Amino acid sequence: MVARVVTVAFEGVEARRVDVEVQMTSGTVYFAVVGLGDKAVAESRERVRSAFTSLGLALPAMRIVANLAPADLPKEGSHYDLPIALAIMAAMGIIPADALNDWAAVGELGLDGQIAPVPGALPAAVAASSMGLGLICPEACGPEAAWAGDCRILAPRSLISLVNHFRGLQIMSPPQPGQMIEAAVGPDLRDVKGQEGAKRALEIAAAGGHNLLFVGPPGSGKSMLAQRLPGLLPPLSPAELLETSMVHSVAGLIAKGALTRARPFRAPHHSASMAALTGGGNRAKPGEVSLAHNGVLFLDELPEFHANMAQTHLEANRGATVS
Repeated sequence: MVARVVTVAFEGVEARRVDVEVQMTSGTVYFAVVGLGDKAVAESRERVRSAFTSLGLALPAMRIVANLAPADLPKEGSHYDLPIALAIMAAMGIIPADALNDWAAVGELGLDGQIAPVPGALPAAVAASSMGLGLICPEACGPEAAWAGDCRILAPRSLISLVNHFRGLQIMSPPQPGQMIEAAVGPDLRDVKGQEGAKRALEIAAAGGHNLLFVGPPGSGKSMLAQRLPGLLPPLSPAELLETSMVHSVAGLIAKGALTRARPFRAPHHSASMAALTGGGNRAKPGEVSLAHNGVLFLDELPEFHANMAQTHLEANRGATVS
């Protein structure tokens, strides 16, 4: 028998479907996780084993293979712990196998069976909704995932509470969306005296989403003017709010599911690396350019940036302000 649980793999802010397949057969006692996973995925074996021990369970003395399909898609992160554990429980008969047919799952397991938060709950919920599934995620991620709209959300605190829910011993209530934070009052353009031409340029850039370059001697007010551009921009629309929040979710920047309609304002230092500015690394994360999506990317002291970096920012970011 093969038990299956759906989860997701992240490619940028997009969440692609991954099927966790678990098979138990007789033979040498063995537990393998296959499917092109990174070190964190491979280590899920020990976290799952310890979480089972905390529940008073033991893995069967059998050959256990957990396959993350499609096998040619790289898998990164610790959010595969929960779907692997659920698939094993379904194969063992602890959870009815058909109970998981309508759910996708993400979450990291602690050694005591608690379910730890993971980044990317919002795009995971959006992807699950598009597949016609609900999402099982950590309790701390529930308010964030609830912003996905009509997606059904289960947000257990621990593995045992989730098992009790599917066995009918405990009913979990769906989480409520997190708080919508009002935009903080920032610098206002009316504080600037004179500079009518520069003010007009800011208004045009804000209205059309254009790039803007201020050139002038030190002390002429370039940075002061640029920092007041967010005050000219309207709040994020619902579609823009979802796009922006998905980027911040993958970066792990959403706290307690709280969203804001304020436009992002990112001001990286000129000494920042290319990976920090444009994203990347062994586990690719959004850089400053992506985090400024639908907002303002402020590059102060532009000549101090490497020429390749500045050109990349100007081409990639819409509505960037540089000084």
